[in-house]
Amino acid sequence: MDTPPLHALVTGANRGLGLELTRQLLARGDRVVATCRQPGKASALNALAGAHPGHLHVLPLDVADGKARARLAHELPLVLGDDGRIDLLINNAGVLHSGERFGRLDQAQLEDSLRINALGPLLVTEALAPLLADGARVANLSSQLGSIAGTTRFGTPGYALGKAAQNMATRLLAQALAERGIVVVACHPGWVQTDMGGAQATEPVDASARGLLDVIAGLAPAASGSFLDWRGEAMAW
Repeated sequence: MDTPPLHALVTGANRGLGLELTRQLLARGDRVVATCRQPGKASALNALAGAHPGHLHVLPLDVADGKARARLAHELPLVLGDDGRIDLLINNAGVLHSGERFGRLDQAQLEDSLRINALGPLLVTEALAPLLADGARVANLSSQLGSIAGTTRFGTPGYALGKAAQNMATRLLAQALAERGIVVVACHPGWVQTDMGGAQATEPVDASARGLLDVIAGLAPAASGSFLDWRGEAMAW
């Protein structure tokens, strides 16, 4: 039996994994709202919108900006229709600051990582909660680097701290939205071959996106609040 098309929203969709998730959602017939900070410069995303008229809407969003979050929540009903709801929210937007070294940590960079990687998904989900369908799925794109149990070296502290805090945000959101049957999970996409992942990354972006969407589609209500990888395997907190 075919799955009915969804209304999905993907943040940080102008490149990398966010762009590929958007592409695959469209390919399976879903309607997508894709956000990024500067839509006018998102050439690949705009080309995708041109190829899928009426199915892809590109809207501006800086996940760390409260006014931008409120503006998105105000504009979405114009896209979704008065009775439309978001069936799938993928909080993908994130930042990885390079060059962090112990003894030379920059407080402003650490705070920026926390604002975007942890507070961003929490506050975007809160702002859009009235527009989420009952029984919707919320996937926060986390990382194995946010696993406290799995930390064996000092590296990428801003990113690691932000993703670990985001994991707690996932648990909190799962509790906040439980009465509406909304499933919230943290997802590790693998070490993905994107600009952020770098030249040594091992997972092709299309395989990661496909795995994530399959895992999200198969989530049972009992999975809410869990930390899974792109194959559906449990990650250590």
